[in-house]
Amino acid sequence: MANTTNITSHDVVYAGGDKKIHYLAAGPINGPLIIFVHGWPGTAITWKAQIDAFAGVGFRAISPDMPGYGKSTARRIIDDYSQEAIVEGMLALLGDTGRDAAVWLGHDWGAGVTSSVATQHPEVVKALINIAVPFHTVELGWDAFLPLVNRELYPADKYEFGQWDYMKHYEEDFEKAVAWFELDTVGFCKAGLQRSTPSANRFSAGTATVRKDGGWFGLKKPPPVEATGPPVLPADVFESFAADMQKTGFWPGSAYYMHHKRNAEYNGNAPSGGKLTQPVLFIHANWDTVCETKTSRLADPMRKACSNLTEVTVDAGHFAQYEKPEEVNAAVFRFLVEELPSEWPGYWDKGYTKGKTVA
Repeated sequence: MANTTNITSHDVVYAGGDKKIHYLAAGPINGPLIIFVHGWPGTAITWKAQIDAFAGVGFRAISPDMPGYGKSTARRIIDDYSQEAIVEGMLALLGDTGRDAAVWLGHDWGAGVTSSVATQHPEVVKALINIAVPFHTVELGWDAFLPLVNRELYPADKYEFGQWDYMKHYEEDFEKAVAWFELDTVGFCKAGLQRSTPSANRFSAGTATVRKDGGWFGLKKPPPVEATGPPVLPADVFESFAADMQKTGFWPGSAYYMHHKRNAEYNGNAPSGGKLTQPVLFIHANWDTVCETKTSRLADPMRKACSNLTEVTVDAGHFAQYEKPEEVNAAVFRFLVEELPSEWPGYWDKGYTKGKTVA
């Protein structure tokens, strides 16, 4: 049976009327609130499998086009994409729902954003869920994650920036880095969303040698659409996502990479010191070679900073929520039932009673 979730579109204006965030919403208006935050690249609709699943059991599921993407403000202004500026937008989004807190779930740079929200405003976070990118890493800049590179895989004399060499490429030649994607936006989006397979040695050749190769993957332009297989997103979702990326291009979303120092100053001075006591779930993408968390130390700072941490591993690549939506959704459902039952639909209404009822 086709899913019949009623997804509605909304806009919230903030920053003195200067910026707008577009978002999708589904599920009962008074259901427990969960906010899905995409990363690079993505748009709200790429969370459709999660929106349908969570709204279908009674959550109020929200998914924004993040600043720089889709129908949200996507100006070519670098300052729009620091974590401080993005958090302002996330607080405006939360305010537009009429709530004062939510469960926040982020992937890739979206996990950096949810981590920044939790660091700066822990009072608005009932639980934090990150996929692929651990808390206490990318949102704190180079000094937070570069020392965690696996130097057995990436000797410092050959790979100074490890698998993160591509981030240095952005810093050194941003316009060139972005222009490459836009030679064939749809071709790149499709190539980047191919089904993954396990890596024999977990070495990320495509991102560790970008500058040595003179650009992305040593290719003059992205592979054409016809050169790659079906994307891991459903066809209608992919088409919507690709159309959104053609509209904005990659410049705005890639500008998230240009604020490592500023982000470190912003999140490094949080009143809480970046410690979290609320429930935190981290979903390892087992076949991810860039955000490689299974054999590296990348998750160690998160383990030290979170006093109530749950970890689960999904056999998938970086976009685990696209490749294995059922497994990812099940992990989140179980986490919420076990660690935050007050945010399970129905809890606030009649409770949940075990045992026989006496007449």
